[in-house]
Amino acid sequence: MAHQILAETAASISELKRNPMGTVAAGDGLPVAILNRNEPAFYCIPALAFAALMERLEDLELNALADARAGQARIKVKLDEL
Repeated sequence: MAHQILAETAASISELKRNPMGTVAAGDGLPVAILNRNEPAFYCIPALAFAALMERLEDLELNALADARAGQARIKVKLDEL
C-alpha cells in the first residue's frame, strides 16, 4: 500500500532513537517524516517551524472570525458617547 509522505526528509524510528538531534538537523529546519516499517508514523518538527505553524493557524482562525463578524450589523457610536 502506498503512503504519502509530507516531508522532503525521512528517517526511521531506529535512526531517531540513535541520534535524535541529528535526525532533526537532517531536515534543515523543516519537518522530518519518521517511518515505522516504511510507513509514516509521525513528523518530527523543529521548534521554530512549530512556532511558525502555530502562528499561521492563529492567523487563519482570527481571519475566519473577522470574516464571520464582517456580515454583522454595525453600531454607530459617537466619540462623545465613549
